[in-house]
Amino acid sequence: MPFAEAWDLQKTLVQERLQDRIPDTLILTQHEPILTFGRTTKPEHWETSRSLLQAKGITLFHIERGGSVTYHGPGQLVGYPILRLRNFCPGPKVYVHQLEEVLIRTLAAWDIYACRHDTHRGVWVEGSGNSLEKIASIGVRIDRGITMHGFALNVNGDLWPFSLITPCGIEGVQVTSMAKVLDRSLDMKEVQERIIQEFSTVFGLPLLPN
Repeated sequence: MPFAEAWDLQKTLVQERLQDRIPDTLILTQHEPILTFGRTTKPEHWETSRSLLQAKGITLFHIERGGSVTYHGPGQLVGYPILRLRNFCPGPKVYVHQLEEVLIRTLAAWDIYACRHDTHRGVWVEGSGNSLEKIASIGVRIDRGITMHGFALNVNGDLWPFSLITPCGIEGVQVTSMAKVLDRSLDMKEVQERIIQEFSTVFGLPLLPN
């Protein structure tokens, strides 16, 4: 789904959830190569690569979520939960912790040990030299008690665009993917189905048939 379309859809669903016209909802999708800039993005996080980003056709979006700059592209599963937050936790910090738990459990299904970072949001795995590498990012917004934006899990796909930015504003961070950790590509549908299952478990949400 094109990012602009997904962004508009989220805004529509937030309004509908506010008015109880829809139940709590999870969107899972992939995007074209783009950068999104959260509220804490600084010019030095990306501007030195502006001309190269433009040459590669990577579109830029300034959005209302928290956090700094990140990359989205094919091979990455992006999740946008539209939830009435008070029904699940007391506030945003606990909510982010829950999203991290969904992803940690998902990765465990492929025997990938993932963890939280002491100072940075997202989900991390052990890389070379015992350093932590980021495998999933989280950036959310709470609009009148309804969540939007969410998480991005690197499954397959090209990690090179991350080298053009300071991902999530974290200097020196290394970004990885499930495919890189396992040294093989994965079935995106299988990963998607696992995320849905773990999301349902962590948030105690039954799945509704289409």
